[in-house]
Amino acid sequence: MSQPTTIVLFRNDLRLADHPALWYAAQRGPVLPVYLRHAADSYGSAWRWWHGESLLKLQAALAQRGLPLLLRSGTAKAVLPEIVRASGADAVYWNRRYDRDGIAEDQELKSLFKELGVEARSFPGNLLVEPWEHLREGQPYRVFTPFWKAMLARHRFPQPLAEPESYRAPTAIPASEDLARWGWHPHHPDWSIGLARHWEVGEEAAWRRLRDFVDEGLAHYAEGRNLPGKPFVSRLSPYLAHGEISPRQIWWHLSRLAEEQGAWRRNVDAFLRELGWREFSWHLLYHFPDLPREPLRPEFQRFPWRQDPAALRAWTRARTGYPIIDAGMRELWESGWMHNRVRMIVASFLVKDLRIPWQEGEAWFWDTLVDADLANNSASWQWVAGCGADAAPYFRVFNPVLQAQKFDPQGDYVRRWLPQLQRLPADHIHAPWQAPAVVLEQAGIALGKEYPRPLVDHHEAREAALAAWEAIRREN
Repeated sequence: MSQPTTIVLFRNDLRLADHPALWYAAQRGPVLPVYLRHAADSYGSAWRWWHGESLLKLQAALAQRGLPLLLRSGTAKAVLPEIVRASGADAVYWNRRYDRDGIAEDQELKSLFKELGVEARSFPGNLLVEPWEHLREGQPYRVFTPFWKAMLARHRFPQPLAEPESYRAPTAIPASEDLARWGWHPHHPDWSIGLARHWEVGEEAAWRRLRDFVDEGLAHYAEGRNLPGKPFVSRLSPYLAHGEISPRQIWWHLSRLAEEQGAWRRNVDAFLRELGWREFSWHLLYHFPDLPREPLRPEFQRFPWRQDPAALRAWTRARTGYPIIDAGMRELWESGWMHNRVRMIVASFLVKDLRIPWQEGEAWFWDTLVDADLANNSASWQWVAGCGADAAPYFRVFNPVLQAQKFDPQGDYVRRWLPQLQRLPADHIHAPWQAPAVVLEQAGIALGKEYPRPLVDHHEAREAALAAWEAIRREN
């Protein structure tokens, strides 16, 4: 007698190992992997490119194991019952989501399948600790350091699950859509060529990236993570965003490594703290679901932001006249990623030097980042803008020139992404407008032609931003 099939619904968890829904479904009987494309999804272009490539890798990996990956378009409520009927499935499993829309849809699915007599189960697969399990006196944490210290003290993170040892395919397999028809790979022009040049996609690539980081960057991470011109960061964020590797896998892999090589403990702890910020961001989004749109600090509802389309366009097009800003925006445009230290400098410039709303920057990052992550993106932009949880004070305004001189002292990062400044010496590359005319001439630079003049004077912009902040502070 054949066993009923379990549908496994994949989302941002495109992996086979440490995938609780898949693991438990495989122990139960035949498995039918399903991925649904929802027309209302708001993910950006770069994210869709990566996700489409990752689905191809997942599809191939499942095919090697004798399983299909069923692709369909539509809402889960509309599409899944038909797949259940066509496949004869009696259960649907998935890994949990933590944003408001995802939670609401999953609760609706559980109610629907209960009425249909179909088992519906969700599993913890995308965070280290469930948000409702880590509170302080019943309330969510709003400051990162006590959040992370308490998490390390109170919780032991479960070891990651292995990939199922074997799979059984269902006897009835409904028709699947063709991924190529979804239009996630760009055409005419194919602007993804730059992305493909910088990244390998998929679960196997995620593990290669982790191993390369251990070999090349981890020993220097604690100090080197702030140096954008050096290869000391992990670049694991896209693989986490698409679920090609889980936070538990990274945690256990590096923790074991630190136990074996005690001298690396400091660097491992520094990296795991960054993993903790991702955790903190998702906990915030769970407890404060308006995080992507509304400031956590309500007084910032009255902040006098500027509407300046020309300045916003200059920022997005890497034409601000501040090399560290423009280099970061060029890196983002070409590779779909930006070094984290530069992200902070770039974001500070937008919300403080230009006083353009943080939501505008968040939207641009959402469309251009291959590692676009609703919680991380929202929490980090609010942090820089001074209006979020554990936020940097608004009066802490990054000076883009001093930041560049400190973290890119020889201008390696700037020269990589702004080749027109290649010939400027290190002591002038971060402020070309201050260079003597003879230096600019020798470097082949005419300000306003090969490279723009500064969009704003940083010192004047800083004073204007602080005056705006003081006004709402007094009002409050």
